[in-house]
Amino acid sequence: MEASEEGDSRKAETPRGSVSHEQRLLKERLESLKLSRSRLLQQLERARHPAHRQMLLNGLKAVEKEIEEISVKVSL
Repeated sequence: MEASEEGDSRKAETPRGSVSHEQRLLKERLESLKLSRSRLLQQLERARHPAHRQMLLNGLKAVEKEIEEISVKVSL
């Protein structure tokens, strides 16, 4: 077996209890999105200009949508 084939077979075999690389990346992305959501909410509390508030609300909607999508993938 060639070295590249060995590496591929090791990637396919994940021990029980361990998280796949893809799952770990999804969880990291989810945490990042949650932090972004918190930051947007804080900015929204302080924002006074209607256009700025609308921009923050649009960003918040996009972040919440992505959080929902990734949460489904992580729970699988």
